[in-house]
Formats: sequence, C-alpha cells, structure tokens
Amino acid sequence: MIPGNRSWTPELERKARGLTLLLLDVDGVLTDGRLHVGERGELFKSFSVRDGLAVKLAQAAGVEIAILSTRDSEIVARRAAEVGITEILQGQEDKGAAFRSLLDRRGLDAREIGYAGDDLQDLPVLLRAGFSAAPSDAAAEVRDRVDYVTSAAGGQGCVRELVERLLAARGAWDAAVLRFLAAADDDRG
Repeated sequence: MIPGNRSWTPELERKARGLTLLLLDVDGVLTDGRLHVGERGELFKSFSVRDGLAVKLAQAAGVEIAILSTRDSEIVARRAAEVGITEILQGQEDKGAAFRSLLDRRGLDAREIGYAGDDLQDLPVLLRAGFSAAPSDAAAEVRDRVDYVTSAAGGQGCVRELVERLLAARGAWDAAVLRFLAAADDDRG
C-alpha cells in the first residue's frame, strides 16, 4: 500500500487490470456528503452527471459497479437504477461484514474488488479490497491508508477520475472516447 498516494504507479496499473468490480460508497464519494433536508423531512442529495457517465463507461468496459452504504435511501436506489447499478448494499452499518458477505455470495476474491470510500467506517473495506481509493476531501485517516487519492473531491467527479484511470490501465479508455468522437463524426456527415 502506498499511503496518501496521488500518483498512478505501475503497481496500481497492475491492480486496476485485475478488478472485476468497483464498489463505491455513496455519501462523500458519489455525493459531496451533504444531506439537504426539506421542510417535511425529505432528503436531497446531489450526484455528478460525469460520475454517472463514468459508471456506464466502466460497465461497458466489463467492470461491474456496485454500491455499499451505511445509509438506506430511496434516492440512492433511484440513481443506481438510472445508471444501471444492480448490486446495491444499503443500510450496512458494518461495512466489513457486508464486504465479506459480498465476497462469499459472489465467489469473489478481495483482490478482484476496488473500493472507494471517504470516512472511518470505510476503513475495514478499504484495507481489504484489492484496490482502494478516496476522494481528495476524504478523512485524513482514510487518505493516508488508500492506494490512490483522486484530485477531485467527493461528488465532484472523483468517480469519473477513478474510472478513467482504471479503464486506461485496462486499455479501454481510448476506445470509450473514440466511440463519442466517431458519433460526432457521423453527425457531421
């Protein structure tokens, strides 16, 4: 493990190529961690559309995306459905136990799973996953213990940055970009 690393290394390239699933925390990773409460008690969260596109690009390249969250939220379920995430583990107070259960249920090795988290409750998974990442605004105790720290903050494109890195390591990022360039060329006609 490379504490607090912001650079991408050959070792991270190797780890990224071996991932079959990228597990994401929600509050502080897919969102900025803030909860907005309406006058009737309803909760609101903001998700980055760039992170949503990144999820779809990862899936198209053969990397499954899943969610692991301590909170249970209909908002998260709705967003996951919008971007095609089907493995959603919500209401998981003990993320380490939920991770072990996921490994057992799916027959996966921890080395096949990447995890992005931002706070103390994520440490049991971050320290066990084959690849670990945190957004730039994660708790210091987390940033110091993960393989990679993104330049972007939670909810501000950190998932997009991470997916770009993972797909580049797999040789799939350029193909994803070319797909959009080809569509632009077709439109020009």
